[in-house]
Amino acid sequence: MEKKTSLKGIVFLVVTAVVWGFAFVAQTAGSEYVGTFLFNGIRFLLGAASLVPVIALFEKGAGDPKIMRTTIIAGLVCGVVMFSASTLQQYGVELYNKAGYPDGSGRAGFLTALYMVIVPLIGLFMKKRPGLFTWGGIVLATAGLFLISVSEGFSISPEDLVVILCAVLFAVHIVVIDRFGDAMYSIRFSMIQFIVCGLLSFAGWGITLAAGAQPETLADIRAALLPILYGGLMSVGVAYTCQVLGQKNAEPAFASIILSTESMFSAIGGALILGERMTGRGYLGCGLIFAGILLTQVRGKKNV
Repeated sequence: MEKKTSLKGIVFLVVTAVVWGFAFVAQTAGSEYVGTFLFNGIRFLLGAASLVPVIALFEKGAGDPKIMRTTIIAGLVCGVVMFSASTLQQYGVELYNKAGYPDGSGRAGFLTALYMVIVPLIGLFMKKRPGLFTWGGIVLATAGLFLISVSEGFSISPEDLVVILCAVLFAVHIVVIDRFGDAMYSIRFSMIQFIVCGLLSFAGWGITLAAGAQPETLADIRAALLPILYGGLMSVGVAYTCQVLGQKNAEPAFASIILSTESMFSAIGGALILGERMTGRGYLGCGLIFAGILLTQVRGKKNV
């Protein structure tokens, strides 16, 4: 029986997209005071802690040993992938900020959203043939990526390359989750992967300190506290919970379309809060990427 999309589901998913989009603003602001590893380490462990009451509310009776085993394995694997992807994402945001990009948050948001297009490409290696709409979306997103990232001298910036690699890893993250299927406790799985991601981030921070990096001070952490709190409690805790509740009340393809609008909200947030701006070429590129993302979510008879 096909799932029907309700108004409640739409509201939850829109909240998720808005929170995730504005998270790029928080990441940009936080990168001015603390490094990539420390920022992610604190916010992911904070986000994991915020899911404890959510688990008590929605998964209180979860206790099947087989499902729990799958949940733990999936959480560990996805935690490693998420660590790699989020590290590259935050590092890319940090590079944009240091390089003085006038559109860093929006740029990072739209390039990260390319995972929605990369997923069907990965599906080719799993014998899942993308349909006509998906290929059309890939062409549009590639054209948009060219306009945003490639200069007139046909060169791509190191900052853009870092975020594009992050999008590839987020696409792998989605495929890995799909591989494990639905036979796991979703919120517990999420908390496990956030713990793994947070601990690995702190390990990375320790390695950089041992290598001679300048350690952040308590004053730095206090200065970045608001972005860290938003990134942990809102982006990880609240948004993930809304995503779960939203997808329970929405048809999957429609849910994906709404969630992909996080890229649009990242640009809006950057403009409203940080005063960022793009060139006409950049706005056109963002528009093409966004159109490509939406087109890949259209489900025709031969589309996957």
